[in-house]
Amino acid sequence: MENKNPMKREDARKIEEFIKSLGADDLRYMNRLIIERLKLLHQQSSTTQMQRFNIGEKVRFTDPSGVVKTATILRLNKKTVSLVTTGGEQWNVPPGLLKHEE
Repeated sequence: MENKNPMKREDARKIEEFIKSLGADDLRYMNRLIIERLKLLHQQSSTTQMQRFNIGEKVRFTDPSGVVKTATILRLNKKTVSLVTTGGEQWNVPPGLLKHEE
């Protein structure tokens, strides 16, 4: 995910100094906040990517072994897209790995 407002060097230095001043409990709390924020950003990105596709649409993707597969969208899940390939295989693929079939 791209940061549209990059942090200024001075701000980063202040944050770094602040983090160095925290104790273990405060650091665990900050970590929890950061992880929640990262999950939210990832979910927003996934939702945006998911909106590019519709059920019944033809797409293509590359499987882990490097083979390009053509498939039809069966279902749009929360984090993945359920597909059935032309060969009858079923896959759940993150929307960021899919391309529209031309």
